Amino acid sequence: MTQEIEIEYKNLLTKAEFERLLYSLPFPLSGIKQTNHYFETKDFLLKENGCALRIREKEGKYQLTLKEPHPEGLLETHDWLTDQEANSWLDGHIIPKENTEKQLLEKGIALKKLVYCGQLTTVRREIQYLDVLLVLDNSTYHDQEDFEFELEAKTRETGLQMFQHILSEHHIQNRETPNKIERFFYSMKD
Repeated sequence: MTQEIEIEYKNLLTKAEFERLLYSLPFPLSGIKQTNHYFETKDFLLKENGCALRIREKEGKYQLTLKEPHPEGLLETHDWLTDQEANSWLDGHIIPKENTEKQLLEKGIALKKLVYCGQLTTVRREIQYLDVLLVLDNSTYHDQEDFEFELEAKTRETGLQMFQHILSEHHIQNRETPNKIERFFYSMKD
């Protein structure tokens, strides 16, 4: 099964803070565009289980990912989709995929209950920095734009220490930061 544990720290940024990190750290000046297509049930069973389901479209490839809580961070379960399968999902015709379907069924969530909710597009810049992955994201969704700094690490201790160091060094306030899917669904309430 294609699974991984994701240990990440994130912080929303102002545009000025985003630019400060972009030009202070060795990020590439241009980023890679990716689009997240989000799914949920009408009665929000994924959210109720602390989960999120998306198809990420990046460089002509489609990856279906289920994120669910894990003691060390988030457990991500992946399946690759063909162009035809991805378009089928987006049109409301869900094609079963072995890994994600198994995880969803363990939570009592049937594929037929899933509905497509919309998309969030991000221009992402990534760099390996010391022993972590640093990410700068500029995202747009529902006529909104936001800026975010993410840090992915192999351990919580390493990640938290480096995350706090970078924020402090660049005079950036540590902010409570909902993940992208939470921001996406929250913006639909406006």
